[in-house]
Amino acid sequence: MIAEVIVDISTSEIDKIFDYIVPPTLDLKVGDRVKVPFGRQQTEGFIVHIKQTPTTTHPLKPITAKLDSFTPILPEMIELMWLMSKENNLRLVDVLRLFIPAMMRGGRVKEIKRHFVTLADGVTFESALSSLKPNAVNQRAIVSVLSGGGEWAAVLGEEYGFSAISALAEKGIVKVAEVTKRRRPALKQVQDKEVRLNMEQDAAVEEIMRGKHAENLLFGVTGSGKTEIYLRCIKEVLEQGKTAIMLVPEISLTPQMMGRFRARFGDKVAVLHSGLSDGERYDEWLRLLRGDAVIAVGARSAIFAPLQNVGIIIIDEEHDGSYVSENNPRYVTSEVAEFRRAYHNAKLVLGSATPSLDTYRRAKAGEMGLITLKNRVNGTKMPEVRVVDMCAELRSGNNGILSAELIDRLGETLKEGNQSMIFLNRRGFASFMICRKCGKVMKCDDCDVSLTWHKEDNLLKCHYCGKPYVVPEKCPSCGESDMRLGRVGTERVIEEIKKRFPAARTLRMDKDTTRKKGSYDEILSAFRMGEADILVGTQMIVKGHDFPNVTLVGILDADMSLYYEDYHSAERTYQLVTQMSGRAGRADKEGVVVLQTYSPRHYVFAYARDNDYEGFYKKEINIREVTNFPPFTKIVRILSVSEDEERALALTKEMLVKIRAYQKQHPEAFVAVAGMKPPVKKIENKYRYQIIMRLVREREGDSLLKVYEIVNEQDKKNASVFVEINPQNMN
Repeated sequence: MIAEVIVDISTSEIDKIFDYIVPPTLDLKVGDRVKVPFGRQQTEGFIVHIKQTPTTTHPLKPITAKLDSFTPILPEMIELMWLMSKENNLRLVDVLRLFIPAMMRGGRVKEIKRHFVTLADGVTFESALSSLKPNAVNQRAIVSVLSGGGEWAAVLGEEYGFSAISALAEKGIVKVAEVTKRRRPALKQVQDKEVRLNMEQDAAVEEIMRGKHAENLLFGVTGSGKTEIYLRCIKEVLEQGKTAIMLVPEISLTPQMMGRFRARFGDKVAVLHSGLSDGERYDEWLRLLRGDAVIAVGARSAIFAPLQNVGIIIIDEEHDGSYVSENNPRYVTSEVAEFRRAYHNAKLVLGSATPSLDTYRRAKAGEMGLITLKNRVNGTKMPEVRVVDMCAELRSGNNGILSAELIDRLGETLKEGNQSMIFLNRRGFASFMICRKCGKVMKCDDCDVSLTWHKEDNLLKCHYCGKPYVVPEKCPSCGESDMRLGRVGTERVIEEIKKRFPAARTLRMDKDTTRKKGSYDEILSAFRMGEADILVGTQMIVKGHDFPNVTLVGILDADMSLYYEDYHSAERTYQLVTQMSGRAGRADKEGVVVLQTYSPRHYVFAYARDNDYEGFYKKEINIREVTNFPPFTKIVRILSVSEDEERALALTKEMLVKIRAYQKQHPEAFVAVAGMKPPVKKIENKYRYQIIMRLVREREGDSLLKVYEIVNEQDKKNASVFVEINPQNMN
């Protein structure tokens, strides 16, 4: 027998199949990890096919060892590997690495062994007690405990003494076994029970589970009860003996939500997200592979959960940009989900109050089902959105961060004993430090971006690489001492609120305040319990939260994301504003949103004010069609990265010449081709140059293959080249 193996070394030169002899002493299957001789060393690899005869005449070496007691990669995932490698121009081994926990590679798996005590086989509570002397108090107490089930030796030993356990074991009354203790993520206990579905929810479950479409867009306003629909669909799938995958953006993976799933489904749920330790992630993954857990709940990477017989895949907040992996290996979660849905003949649900334009367009065209929830589940009205013109505020003499209306409404909300949330898409005290004399903006040495001042530690920090800098007393360019802060951050907002409302209890939630494990939950729990009146935060507070006492939402600098050099900017701004607005008035209290902007007449805010997604969609999709942007074309970005700027530039120029030559031969396939510096030229001391192409949809297949061919034939010594399709971030 011959095994086709992909070695676990990520280089383009060896990104191919190698044949190895399967020794008769090893029971090997497709999907097993093995140790193989490669060159002068032993390395790990993955078996992707087993055949009878080799494809080469060269002498073959035998596989050295099988690395795991189980097969970690399912046959389905081998098929997915080939597809992702071809469609996204990825190395095979980079795709395979997505399918297993990182700690499995290099033999880093460490299982925690503990001793577990039970009554011995055939021993009953009564027979055990009758064999013990009345004065063997601790031994009798242990037997009493074990009559209700097994217990860890460490627990019993601390309470009753380890000598008592040993004595019982010697008498054959108890059995002590070494078992693997599972590292279980700590989840908050949440009270959750099934509620009666309203007519819209009931119809949605019926359409998802028994309608004509295998794929559906669940388009429901904020607070319309989409999560309860997900839970009901998953329950039905489990009753059919199938499994489920539930994806939410990392930012929405709140302990509250996770606790809700655990309360409803118990130990059938496994959690997969970046906040877990390596050990916790491995143990949760293994539970899914072995079938001990049948529901995978997690962020983007949970789409690769090792589940068999999948009945439903749900992607909540499907519009969220975090579902697109921008790091190597690059992939789009919804595309992987569609493959897995088709493989298992399962259901796929994309849920959102603000779906991506492409998803909504496909639903309206009948490519998937469109299920609409128009009402909030508790019957409350959508919050009133008040658009405040900050230019008018300046003309009236208000130079502060907060508008007069927001200040007034904060005061009213405090008097009424309700809570407020203030959203600012920025962390730190100010976005940049600038010299008023020469205009010099303080930038990171390693990244071509401005530094942010953080008041708490009085440092300038780069939000790309994290490098800290001492605040300069004088301008390093002209030597003047006239340095000032531009733009405002979350710290400054807190400071301003405290000046206006000294008695107000405030909490701040951004990347800086949530670095410590558990701090995310602590802040949210404190706010939910009413320990603060005002929560100020970045995008972390936008989604996945349900605070019944929040009646006021303030959105500062709403137009900050509107003028990015990115065709998504209007769409993202609408989504952000609408999602944040949805935090207000979710229980039995009506809510108000104060939206501060310097562009009050922009169509994004007009449609957001009226909660008119349909109107926004028609306007924006028309603009995209006229300007030849996705979904009517496909944008391809080739990014060259190197510590040597000349190398990155030369590589980009070489590829641009070849692409333009192909464009000249096939002008009908291209809308535009341009080579340029990205907005951020340098990150982590690596220079970046890019080529941007817009491809005609009808001809994109051939054009993409040519692009991949050009990229793959380049000499990438001392450089890396990445290809991105419809990139979420043009920086």
